[in-house]
Amino acid sequence: MAPGLAALHDALSREHDVFVVAPEREQSAVGHAITLADPLLVHKLSPKAGFNGYAVSGTPADCVKLALHELMPEPPDLVASGINVGANLGFNLLYSGTVSAANEASLQGIKAMAISLGTRQDPDFSYAARFAAHLVKNWDILGPYSQTPLNVNVPALAPDKIKGVRFVRQSQARLTERFVPRTDPWGRTYYWQAGETMGKDGGLDADFPALMAGYVTITPMAHDFTNNEALDLLRTTSLDLPQP
Repeated sequence: MAPGLAALHDALSREHDVFVVAPEREQSAVGHAITLADPLLVHKLSPKAGFNGYAVSGTPADCVKLALHELMPEPPDLVASGINVGANLGFNLLYSGTVSAANEASLQGIKAMAISLGTRQDPDFSYAARFAAHLVKNWDILGPYSQTPLNVNVPALAPDKIKGVRFVRQSQARLTERFVPRTDPWGRTYYWQAGETMGKDGGLDADFPALMAGYVTITPMAHDFTNNEALDLLRTTSLDLPQP
């Protein structure tokens, strides 16, 4: 089991019954993909490992769907997705399988959160796992928005260096993408995608700057992709059908 998931399981299982349904292999940047053209293979996790649940051959969104409709005896109170290695900020939310699992649970009517640790170097998930358990315990702060999925990022700092918690909007931070060309033994060119999050959009009201400043960031998410300002403008225009 991935170390981030194991840490999250350990923290939550101290006060809750935890049922694990997770991809059996790395599923970074798969977004909200679901598997339609291939079967989903399911493997029961060994009780000796201390986990109750299954490993699935599909994506994070597949895992949520399969768990809710087939594998769990009854729906859970909450789905916790993570802990992801590396922050999920800005436009990365569109690509993140971790975030998509939380959004899929919300679409199914289940409370949900995605939680990520803001580093890829020697990650220590212990405090992020503790914070996840703390957030579950205080979920009622959402009040009438308790069904809203949350995107949570925890800075990779010592606990006494973390400045606090900020509820923030999704920033416009994006990856500066580049592709590194290589050549295989047969002379064929292939590419590795590389990049890092860049750009500060706004101040401490946005996820990327707030995390970089040392705050745990929490962003309530929505599923509606409609650009309402553009919609209002377009409704004042007219577009005719092409002539026969």
